[in-house]
Amino acid sequence: MSEPRKRLGLLISGRGSNLRAFIDACHQQELDADIGIVISNRPNAAGLLTAAEAGIATHVVDHKAFPTREAFDMALAKILHGANLDLVILAGFMRILTPAFVNQFRGRLLNIHPSLLPLYPGLDTHQRAIDSGDSHAGATVHYVTPDLDGGPPILHAKVDIRDDTAESLAERILPLEHLIYPAAARLVLSGNVTLGDDKAYFNDKPLPPEGVDWQLLQEQVSTHGA
Repeated sequence: MSEPRKRLGLLISGRGSNLRAFIDACHQQELDADIGIVISNRPNAAGLLTAAEAGIATHVVDHKAFPTREAFDMALAKILHGANLDLVILAGFMRILTPAFVNQFRGRLLNIHPSLLPLYPGLDTHQRAIDSGDSHAGATVHYVTPDLDGGPPILHAKVDIRDDTAESLAERILPLEHLIYPAAARLVLSGNVTLGDDKAYFNDKPLPPEGVDWQLLQEQVSTHGA
């Protein structure tokens, strides 16, 4: 008897381009999981329609309806716990979550950040990379911890910085986000990647501080598969 498929919950605030990437990865069997619920803190988020059209249950928890951040997080956590999820994915969720919320889902909460962490936590990441004269920029999937954008990285992808603006760099990086985010989720769901005290581990070996380079990982898979 086969094991039941893993269940994902996705939190969104806008159009949900990474939501679409997860929907496609599940449908194409690249990710052995189903999306159990999509929750938005904004009632008019375009991603809610994307989820509904894919037959996924949706829910709105409007942060404006709560007097405090803690009250919002409690309501959000209650819905997530009730959905019986294996992994919670922040897919363009524009809320800073409280430590009390984050700690409830420790090791089961992922985010993607548009920089090569630990470089440039926070906002304006692409412009900061350009202004610093960096040769590369990218995106990183990481565990979420109470330290904002400071959770251990799992997987990253990078591009060369050319004669870029922040906007053109973002456009070039976004397709890579759609590849590495489901790939990182697959590593966590399989149990190969886990969260320790302050590091991410692959088969009980610490990952580098910046996580694994997705392009190098693909090359290794191609080589071993040849």
